[in-house]
Amino acid sequence: MLSALITATPSAGTPTLAFLDFEGVEVATASFLRESVIGFRDYARQALPNIYPVAANLPAAVAEELDFFVRARGDVVLTCDLDAQGKVVASRLFGDLDPAQRATFDAVREVGAISAPELAARFADQPIGPTAWNNRLSALANKGLLIERRQGKSKSFSPLLEIA
Repeated sequence: MLSALITATPSAGTPTLAFLDFEGVEVATASFLRESVIGFRDYARQALPNIYPVAANLPAAVAEELDFFVRARGDVVLTCDLDAQGKVVASRLFGDLDPAQRATFDAVREVGAISAPELAARFADQPIGPTAWNNRLSALANKGLLIERRQGKSKSFSPLLEIA
């Protein structure tokens, strides 16, 4: 499955969501999820920087298996539900973020696109400098939870999924 996903996915010049739609799938093993969802996410984050894979329309049994798998390996993955037109109608975070990453993730989801210096200014009451904010933001982008955009010498980060 991983090779098929890699072969079928062209590179993109702008951030692009790649939905791995599980509609109609009844069961998926942890090894299948590791090689497809997690493997493709990890590949895309390294080799296709503008492709953001997201598992979509997971039935309960598959969602439970994916959540158990990512928790067991200390990982996290964002999933969603799509409507008939392919629009995101709900999203869920499976696994656990550490408290610092969770606070950063929540701040970006609340604010929208933001840079590390902007986060440092927004949370000036906390002893966290721009470098620490940037490290947190980059870690979340590497997990495929935030979109990273270069703006000259700086970077901004925005939520991967916008819920209408």
